[in-house]
Amino acid sequence: MKIDSHQHFWQYNEVDYVWMGEVHNAIKKNFLPNDLQPLLKENNLDGSIAVQARQTIAETNFLLGLASNNSIIKGVVGWVPLCETDVEGVVEKYAAEKNIVGFRHVIHDEPDDLFILRKDFNNGIKCLKNHSLCYDILIFEKHLPQTIKFVDQHPEINMVIDHIAKPRISHSKFDHNWAENIKQLAARENVTCKLSGMVTEVIDGKWDTSLLQPYFDIVLEAFGPDRLMFGSDWPVCLIQSNYTKWVDTIKSFISSLSLFEQSAIMGGNVKRIYLSNK
Repeated sequence: MKIDSHQHFWQYNEVDYVWMGEVHNAIKKNFLPNDLQPLLKENNLDGSIAVQARQTIAETNFLLGLASNNSIIKGVVGWVPLCETDVEGVVEKYAAEKNIVGFRHVIHDEPDDLFILRKDFNNGIKCLKNHSLCYDILIFEKHLPQTIKFVDQHPEINMVIDHIAKPRISHSKFDHNWAENIKQLAARENVTCKLSGMVTEVIDGKWDTSLLQPYFDIVLEAFGPDRLMFGSDWPVCLIQSNYTKWVDTIKSFISSLSLFEQSAIMGGNVKRIYLSNK
């Protein structure tokens, strides 16, 4: 099975998606399963993991509703209030949903750069291990040192790094701080990394494969083929790339690997990390 590990759905409005600025004009509209299905078919993909884009329970319910009516959605990474004292009951409720595979919080939008180390947040994270749920880590590269400390507090939980931890990708300078820290993080065997979101992190011009290749090489060396997952970040990727172009880019990056390793990155690891307990 070939699975896109990271994409979003939404019914756009200015209130719920206040994080969208001028740079996001191309995606300020509805994106629903009927829009994704032909893209999956065109690229010989069997389905996707739908990931939250709003920090509300309503978002989790919205995605679960879509999943119940659309077989292309193989799992949902939702949102719950992990800092609240009653979160254990909320996690237990949603863990019973067959399509919930994990949760995410938009760490990189928190004004406190040390948010990921907060005691209340970590108490919420601890609830996930009782239900074999994953946690998706959405950060900028500047958050990597504290993320390493965070992961070390939860060795029994599968952690998934979104968008290779959002390095500052530039034509003029390689992000060496990111490279050093992502290698340290990858030493934690409960951490998997998504090959997603790279095109929208380019800060000074248009991207090409030669620009992104060194970043791919670093995460391949650090995580190995058994802890990398293809993800499109559709429809956010449309700001810089169409869906098929990104699929083809990842396929070109992994073309020198064995067929078994390529299969793992394009879906096998998604099944193992997200879906093995479902």
